[in-house]
Amino acid sequence: MRVVAGAYKGHPLAAPKRASTRPTQDRVREALFSILGSVRDARVLDLFAGSGALGIEALSRGARECTFVDSDWAATRAIRENLRRLGVGTGHVARSDALVFLRTAARRSQQWNLVFCDPPYRLAHRLADVLDELLPRVLAEKARVVCESATRQPLKLDLPLVRERAYGDTLIAVYSFR
Repeated sequence: MRVVAGAYKGHPLAAPKRASTRPTQDRVREALFSILGSVRDARVLDLFAGSGALGIEALSRGARECTFVDSDWAATRAIRENLRRLGVGTGHVARSDALVFLRTAARRSQQWNLVFCDPPYRLAHRLADVLDELLPRVLAEKARVVCESATRQPLKLDLPLVRERAYGDTLIAVYSFR
């Protein structure tokens, strides 16, 4: 797995050695960022970050900063190692349950322009209601939310859907906020 484009193009990324971590494939990340267009100066939140590949790709393409959230220690260790090897100083790593993190961020009035939400496929469809409640509280005006889930059990949010694409058994849905 490598960074697809931008300042860190071609650099390899480490992924945690766990069966539960499923890094977004290079070709899917490339297609996703083609859909998104410019992410320059965006404040990015990478929930259920795993290896951090989505957030790192955004940083490589000019995002101002990225907060990576994952509850797994191996995932947060891999993200920190990836950021260190790339020399990225604008990445912040939080080892936390994503829903707890969102509640805390809302209380602190933190907001992001771009949110990646890539929960474990087996849980994704069950998270829609709580994410519909929590995400709007941390979204800046004109923010976009990208959800990655299984095509058979998709994560569907109650936000305006901009685009949806399937890549094998992976479904990418891009939502907008106001």
